[in-house]
Amino acid sequence: MPTTTPLAVTYGGGGLFGIAYLLGVGEALVDGGIPLGKAPALGTSAGSWAAGALGLGVRWEDAIAAMGHDIPRLPDPRRGRLRAIATEIFGERRAPNMRAVVCSLPLMRRVVLAGADHPLADLVAASSAVPGLLSPHRISGKRYVDGGVRSMVSADLADPAKQLLVLAPIAGPMFGPAGRVVESVLRREMREWRTDNPGGLLWLIRPNHAIADLAHRPGQLFDADRARRCYDLAYKQGAGILQRWELQYGDTAV
Repeated sequence: MPTTTPLAVTYGGGGLFGIAYLLGVGEALVDGGIPLGKAPALGTSAGSWAAGALGLGVRWEDAIAAMGHDIPRLPDPRRGRLRAIATEIFGERRAPNMRAVVCSLPLMRRVVLAGADHPLADLVAASSAVPGLLSPHRISGKRYVDGGVRSMVSADLADPAKQLLVLAPIAGPMFGPAGRVVESVLRREMREWRTDNPGGLLWLIRPNHAIADLAHRPGQLFDADRARRCYDLAYKQGAGILQRWELQYGDTAV
């Protein structure tokens, strides 16, 4: 088994709402002693923001304060828009423990970029550039768009580990049938990860019904007030998960 770490984490997409959910659950686990910030992390779209924030110790309230009223209204095709927002939060720092999933243009191939190689602001701008809503982001001469175009989580690309923690903001009860479809794809990816990591354990975390009730349409994922309410509920969910945390659990959705 190609295991190099006891714990790895992968964070899925979901707009500003997804960032709030991921940081709510993630910060509750960190506050309870789970070293998410030190674990190898893979982030897609909103997940890249969360992976980077947890790796650098940036809290949800810090991120929202840095954004102020600068959250983009969609569509917003201005070049550099996302990077400017990310720079307000992260500056030019790098997050060596994280990787980001992006799609390369023009063929929309899934590509994984390393946090050690690029400023975090570039990675999150590329990984969350939703086609048709936000401008593609260029890194080292190549153009990239939202990694969620190909997969909302890309759990199959997660790091080798004894335990993989999968946080998926858009799965389970989110958006009814659409959320169930996303989770079906995600579980296939998790099975592929396990095939490559025999004996590895998987823990799936996605929104409960109270959180899912906050957003019924995709456009609501970018509403700041809903995101703030999501964070509070997600932190409570994370605290409940922490009480039941045991690394010997296998495939478990909570």
